Amino acid sequence: MADTVLYEVSDGLATITLNRPEAMNALDVATKVALRDAARAAADDTAVRAVLLTAAGDRAFCVGQDLKEHIGLLTADRETGSGQTMSTVREHYNPIVRALAGAPKPVVAAVNGVAAGAGFGFALAADYRIVADTASFNTSFAGVALTADSGISFTLPRVVGPARATDLLLFPRSISAQEAHELGIANRVVPAAELRQEAERIARALAEGPTVAYAAIKEAVAHGLTHSLEETLQKEDELQTRAGSSEDHAIAVRAFVNKEKPVYLGR
Repeated sequence: MADTVLYEVSDGLATITLNRPEAMNALDVATKVALRDAARAAADDTAVRAVLLTAAGDRAFCVGQDLKEHIGLLTADRETGSGQTMSTVREHYNPIVRALAGAPKPVVAAVNGVAAGAGFGFALAADYRIVADTASFNTSFAGVALTADSGISFTLPRVVGPARATDLLLFPRSISAQEAHELGIANRVVPAAELRQEAERIARALAEGPTVAYAAIKEAVAHGLTHSLEETLQKEDELQTRAGSSEDHAIAVRAFVNKEKPVYLGR
């Protein structure tokens, strides 16, 4: 894995850190490949019970595509007619979003600075967004004559509503941390100096929680967004049967009756 993305697992928590602070954590090819691999590893590893996605530096979470690299690739594409430049959506961005959003465990994004373009999309793919008070968001795509990618055309309308999402995509602008909280983009805003500590506290609490139930909650919410009430009721029955048969559920009930703190096994 490239050193532009750091990956560490400790006590059930996988921490993925974008590590190009000198480039505002822009996504060059090496970084996209490394992030894709890290996100997949965290999603697939049964020893990982929660994921923390964050970034190095204090200026940016991720400003999206590295346009300095992109212009060179785009020029080569035009000269050769290969059309490979935009395959990054299929080869990199889509797999990253699928791994984060589809992981059977909670994903926390600690947004420390600017989250723009694909960086905004990756934050929205997380289940919980804790944001520094100095951070900001920007769709950015129309500013470089592109449409939305990284799942934003799915996630953003579901967070802020289709009218606001269309406005933010047609007229890209900086969304402050406070406005992001008001719009529902940020679950919580904290002073920048406290971000990492608070994000780790939340992520570690989730890593110690009932993993089977968390996975079912993610699946239920994703299903409910695109299905009817009757289909959702059937899905809830299926998922509750799964959660109710887990060791975690038995542990939780015993702990409740005995007035003890449950220690979950994640199964």
